[in-house]
Amino acid sequence: MRVAVAATPEVALPTLEWLLTSDHTLVQVISQPDKPSGRGQQLHSSAVSQWAKTQEIPLLTPSTIDDLDDALVGLDLLITIGYGRILPTTTLSIPKHGCINLHFSLLPAYRGAAPVQRAIESGQVQTGVTVFALDAGMDTGPIYTAVAVPIESRMRSFELLKELSIVGVGAVRDTLRAIENGTPPTPQEGAISFAPKITRGEALLDWNTASNDLVNKIRAFYPQPQAWTTFRGQPLNISQAKMVNAEILLKPGELSTHGSQCLIGTSDGAIILERVTPAGKKEMSALDWSRGARFGNAEHCG
Repeated sequence: MRVAVAATPEVALPTLEWLLTSDHTLVQVISQPDKPSGRGQQLHSSAVSQWAKTQEIPLLTPSTIDDLDDALVGLDLLITIGYGRILPTTTLSIPKHGCINLHFSLLPAYRGAAPVQRAIESGQVQTGVTVFALDAGMDTGPIYTAVAVPIESRMRSFELLKELSIVGVGAVRDTLRAIENGTPPTPQEGAISFAPKITRGEALLDWNTASNDLVNKIRAFYPQPQAWTTFRGQPLNISQAKMVNAEILLKPGELSTHGSQCLIGTSDGAIILERVTPAGKKEMSALDWSRGARFGNAEHCG
């Protein structure tokens, strides 16, 4: 089939790489326009745009829906992966077989922008990938392929997304085969839940929370936007933490060191801080940070 891929994040790259070696023809890559980022607010291309340029695949970064529609004429199929734009039904109907999306949850669970983060945040032990036919709703279309994937207890969003992106290649391959064979997708069934985008404010940690919930939030929000707190009036990002095996009681937010561990109090004990990023510095081990900070009596975060 003649296909195009509309995608923005790095998780789309395994599928793009597979398409180059498949029997299908990758006609075009579509991604979001370059956006300013960093202190200098210089324009930066998406991971998918950079890949397309390196592979010398025709790249389109449309600013209007008309530009996108023109690019879809003559295609058999459009595949979307984290494209970041809702497509109208008129656009979805242009390719011969319509449009499919690779979504990183087992739909209809966790519809929306942050399915992996929300699954980890809520303490789920299983998620997966779903390839479905796009329709007018938000992740509501009928399903071609779904593959379950376990969530290991130490996985953060970064690690889980990487694994799901690889599993997604097989799901997309099987979906394209089903479309060629004329196999129709099946309607979604089961409990519906949603995964809205995460805000920086939402990632602020409340130490008057149970230890397990705090560890899950830290795992879920790495690498973006990163869970954070304040220390001596400055923001402190926390990128990795784990549960304490022994019973250690600290007041919520209270900091302490115990052997080779940096501890912080919660509503039901304490957790171990493993990796942090102090204001104006690079990420470092929490123990190294604690040694440099030289905690005083009853030093705390938040």
